[in-house]
Formats: sequence, structure tokens, C-alpha cells
Amino acid sequence: MATQLHDVRMRTRRLTEDLSTRQLMGPMLPIVNPVLWEIGHVGWFHEYWTLRHAHGEAPGLDRADVLWNSSTVAHATRWDLNLPDRNGVFAYMADVLGRQIGRLSGGVDAGTRYFYELSIRHEDMHVEALAYTRQTLGYARPDGLGHPADQNAGPWPGDASVSGGRWRLGSTGADGFIFDNEKWAHEVDIAPFRIAKAPVTNAEFAAFVRAGGYRNRQFWSAAGWAWREGTGAERPVYWLETDGGYGTWRRYREVEPLAPHAPVMFVNWYEAEAWCRWAKRRLPTEAEWEAAALGEAAANGSCLADSKRRWPWGEAAPSSEHTNLGFAFDGPLDVAGCAAGDSAFGCRQMIGNVWEWTASDFVPLPGFAADPYEDYSRPWFNTRKVLRGGSWATSARIARPGYRNFFTPERNDVIAGFRTCAM
Repeated sequence: MATQLHDVRMRTRRLTEDLSTRQLMGPMLPIVNPVLWEIGHVGWFHEYWTLRHAHGEAPGLDRADVLWNSSTVAHATRWDLNLPDRNGVFAYMADVLGRQIGRLSGGVDAGTRYFYELSIRHEDMHVEALAYTRQTLGYARPDGLGHPADQNAGPWPGDASVSGGRWRLGSTGADGFIFDNEKWAHEVDIAPFRIAKAPVTNAEFAAFVRAGGYRNRQFWSAAGWAWREGTGAERPVYWLETDGGYGTWRRYREVEPLAPHAPVMFVNWYEAEAWCRWAKRRLPTEAEWEAAALGEAAANGSCLADSKRRWPWGEAAPSSEHTNLGFAFDGPLDVAGCAAGDSAFGCRQMIGNVWEWTASDFVPLPGFAADPYEDYSRPWFNTRKVLRGGSWATSARIARPGYRNFFTPERNDVIAGFRTCAM
């Protein structure tokens, strides 16, 4: 547990410590936090749930709740708070970490361990958010996180056939730490379907852009068209038009070639839906996605087996041969990469590289009950779409196949793409 705390904090530091005082605040935008506020909030969350809630300690900073409780501090006010300066915030985080390590040296019971696991995963989420915040704000690429992404693997076209049958959607107590919105596994019926072996690539999405897909109303839902009209979107948010084509994009603050066989990313749910209509495809439901990732065919091949793999490739812990997770690489790989990570049905990169939008609304599973951190899931049901699989910036602790990520359908700042099914 102490090793995990140090590991995730190292990533937080590498994503923030090179930023200037001005960059640590940044402009007020509805989709990002001030970085200085965000890292203070991370430290506060650790202190609140482990040291204060589980161990009964007093706050290390009297006004910490007023500054960093995201449930009570309105987003738009976070730029106006009287925050400690950068040295003060980093010192607060270091103090919290030091006290946690001291507590762990004496051992913790299972109930207390839960709050450490929660706090580590919460920081994991903010690490990824810090990565795409740097992209949103056009800051420099962070140093020391991941090897350069290899773009020589090429495309991975075609569909995989997935047997229909009964599937247990959701997680169980045997899956280790899980979030409340994954509870509990329950049976659903799935008809046989065909799903792409890889996510949609930049080249495949560019064909839609060149065909005028952003200007053709027939490919867009009413809500999607309202978003497109309101924003004036003509292409994915960071793509740059050059000589009538789309061969470059803004990557952090630099202009780089757009890798044709890497998954398209920084596209929202509406854009994914429109591409599907143009291509006469559809997004998978989260049950279909999970069955394609973790399922196996029964011995007679006629239906899904009762078993569910831990990872698409089996029981082995993730490695860079299986998946692009946790900054193994500093960006997405070509979709044919990581062949060792194929699922039983032949789907590649279902974990890592890029989050994948699904057709499913973010709703509670049967029997849902909020965990102690009550604002994690419950306030957001029925307003968001489910994403699965994780990205190159996602920790393996978060990117378990059963993890249900969720964002509103207009968000195109997160590291998200999509995979499709045949109609």
C-alpha cells in the first residue's frame, strides 16, 4: 500500500511540478480545475478518508474542507479561493503522505484498507485528468512519463463474432476493490453480435470528416446536432486542417503528424454516434463490450460460457505486451499493437490505449447502494454515458474491465475513442 501511495504521487508530481505559478492556476474553464486546486484536493481527499475518517486524526490544515471539498466548493469559485501557494500545497500533500506512511507501518485492518484503496484510485483518476488538462491548456508534454509511442504496428481491421447468451454484467466481491456503481453482478441476455476487433482509427474517422459528415444533419441526433451547431465543430477538437487534409494535430503545445492507424481520440459521444450512422454501424452496449472483452464461447460454440476472464488475455497481470496502460507509452499505439492482449474472441486493445464510449446510459445496477463516498456515483446517474477499458494514461488499478467510467456526451477533452458493432 505504501508503494502504491508513492507511485501515484510520483505521477502527480511529474505532471505538475514543472508548471509555472501562472500555469498552476490557468484560465477558468468548465471542463478543467485550477491545477493548484486539483492537487490540493487530492491531498485533502487522502487526509479526509484515511487519516481523519479511518484513523480519527484532526485536520492538518484548519480550512482544508473550505478549500478542497469538491462536494461543497462550487467549480466556478475554485479560481477565487485563498489557496496556499505552490510550496504550501506541495508541503500539505507531503505532510499527508508522511502521516499515511507512518500509519501503514503499524498495519491496518480491512475496513481501514478500503479507504486507502479508495484514496489511491481517486488520485489515479486525477493523474489522468492532469494529463488531459495539460492537453486542453496547451502546456508542454510532461517529461519522464512513458516511452515514445510506437506507430509501426498498423491497422487491425475486421469484426469478431461474439456468441449470445446469458452474461453476468457487473462485479463481485471476488474482484477486489470495486466502486459502488459496479455492484452487483447480475444476469443479462445478449444476442449474438459482431464487434470490431479494434477501435476506430484516425484514418477511418478522417474519411467521415472528408465526406462532410460534420455538416450532414442526417448523421446526427437532435442533441448531437445541437452540440455541433453550438460549437461549430468541423473535425475532432485538436485536428488541424492542412492543404485540404487532416494530417496533423495539436499534441500538448506542439503540432505533430496524426498517426493514421492510432485510435481516434478526444472525440465525444455525439461524434462517435454520428460516425456510426455514417458507417452504418452502432456503438456496443456495455454488456456487449464486457462480453467481448472477458467472455468465452461455450464448448459447443453456440453461446457464451459461464466463465469470465479477469483480463481479456487471461489471469496474468497487465504488461506492455498486453496493453498500453499507466504511461507505459506517452500516447496511443497503433491499433494492431499489443497482440498478446487479445480477448478470447479476438478483440484487441480492449484495455488501455483509449477509453471507449458505449451506447449505455450511466444508470445504477440492480441493488445499487452508495458507498461511504456518496457523491461518487449517485449524483451523476442518468446524465452520462458509460465508457470502458482505460487509456494510455489510466492506471491498471482503474482500468479493470469491470470499471464503469462515465462522462457527459459532449465531453471531448477526455482520452476517449470508440469501437463499433455491425448493425
